[in-house]
Amino acid sequence: MIKVKSRGNESIEQLLRRFKKLCEKEGLTKDIKKHAYYEKPSERRRRRQRKSQKRASQVMGS
Repeated sequence: MIKVKSRGNESIEQLLRRFKKLCEKEGLTKDIKKHAYYEKPSERRRRRQRKSQKRASQVMGS
């Protein structure tokens, strides 16, 4: 669970910005986007294969 405490006279906008940054760091936003819609198993498999191929080509290129 992500908790953000106000620092002194910090504005709500700054507090919200810190909260969003922490959510991004934890991978929470990526997880929410992933579960926002249904993905067929074949599409999921295809996406994972593309990701692994991309990763392999980066390793070979380095």
